[in-house]
Amino acid sequence: MDNQISQQQAENLANMFQALSNSTRVRILGFLIEGEVPFGVLVKEIGPSKSAISHQLKGLHDQRLIRLRRQGRNVFVSLDDTHIADLFQRGLEHIKHQ
Repeated sequence: MDNQISQQQAENLANMFQALSNSTRVRILGFLIEGEVPFGVLVKEIGPSKSAISHQLKGLHDQRLIRLRRQGRNVFVSLDDTHIADLFQRGLEHIKHQ
């Protein structure tokens, strides 16, 4: 296995982990493990406000951890791909193992 990582890859990986360093963003990802969720459900379940959730979603979206889909006036949020779910699950397993 090649363990060499470029400077750009190191920066991208650090930024991704930084995006996961906020408990609200982690809770959002936890909700999205099961599939796509309407924005309103995230606000209701995680709170505290639309603007706060929107701010956290921007950070996750900027790191390509989530996708946003608009349908009319509704916004739906989902994980960007299965790698994100795997990363989340493995991290959770690690925490539960301690």
